[in-house]
Amino acid sequence: MAGVDVETLQRWLRGFAASVAEQRDALTALDAAIGDADHGANMHRGMTAVTEAVTATPPADPTALLKQTATVLIRSVGGASGPLYGTLFLRMASATGGETVLEPATFAKALRAGLEGVISRGKAELGDKTMVDALAPALDALDASLAEGGSLATALHAASEAADAGRDATTPMIARKGRASYLGDRSAGHQDPGATSAALLVAAAAAAVSGDG
Repeated sequence: MAGVDVETLQRWLRGFAASVAEQRDALTALDAAIGDADHGANMHRGMTAVTEAVTATPPADPTALLKQTATVLIRSVGGASGPLYGTLFLRMASATGGETVLEPATFAKALRAGLEGVISRGKAELGDKTMVDALAPALDALDASLAEGGSLATALHAASEAADAGRDATTPMIARKGRASYLGDRSAGHQDPGATSAALLVAAAAAAVSGDG
């Protein structure tokens, strides 16, 4: 497909919600080791609310959908995840330019704006053992693939692989942000739950654009 429309974005959100529901207990178990043990439940509640909202009140365009998603997540997700994921989608909305169909470069730009919002909101950088460790390499891979002439579907699959690798790389890290940072050296040896859900987000985007989600 050439671009991303409202239907594709809805498919992305439904796919992410389904992945979160499937991995809810696993996300909670990861968070129990280094956090509040609520990441899975919080994300499941938030994404359930998002899918219900965009179905009950279908958005007119990508900007409206992304803003609606941000609002629902901020309102319904507890802890740090609500503000961070909410900021991601809100910053994406601001970068769409009001287009009804987002060209691949515009979608990549919007995702990059979302990542920058997460970094600004969470004061995190690569290597801090957060969702940034999955998102940053994913978007670098996305940009590189598009620059080489790859389709958006191909680029997002490369991004998903990079997100998974970034997620896995958090395991030996010592957390420098969030509740996990309170554990110091004891945070090493545990996969970060935020990076794990972020990798699910990228995988859902790849599936949605490919028509698999």
